[in-house]
Amino acid sequence: MIGVLAADAAPGRIGALAMVAPSPRYIDDGYRGGFSAQDIDELPASLESNYLGWSMVMAPVIMGNPERPELGEELRNSFCATDPDMARVFARTTFLSDSRQDLTSVKVPTLVLECGEDVIAPREVGAFVHRAIPGSTLVTLDATGHCPHLSAPEATNEAIRSFLAGLR
Repeated sequence: MIGVLAADAAPGRIGALAMVAPSPRYIDDGYRGGFSAQDIDELPASLESNYLGWSMVMAPVIMGNPERPELGEELRNSFCATDPDMARVFARTTFLSDSRQDLTSVKVPTLVLECGEDVIAPREVGAFVHRAIPGSTLVTLDATGHCPHLSAPEATNEAIRSFLAGLR
């Protein structure tokens, strides 16, 4: 969502956006964001009380590829290498933000990449983002989880390259 804000703040500096598993809002509120308000309300306390434990449990869930545990381990290691205080600020900002209204301001060609199965950003989210950004392109990758750049890098790369080639 930072790319959306940057494109709006600096028109002409960003020529296109490739949004990988974007989510403008994580809380369900008449819109399916993936989490109940209670789930999100409990997140800061969980991160505060046991960041490393949260990382160990959530990394495989976020990655969504149980048959490839090394991917969950890679994400967990990344989480664990992050300063817990910074991770809490990032998580609070990410999970409590609502950027749905910002999507309509996008004026550059935009690729919305979603995964076929993603518990963090369900398919309804990709459809919402696609509908909200005029002229956007929605591609559903044959991938599982919230990090297709890690779990399906070739497919992610090909989708982005194909999109960019179409802009020439």
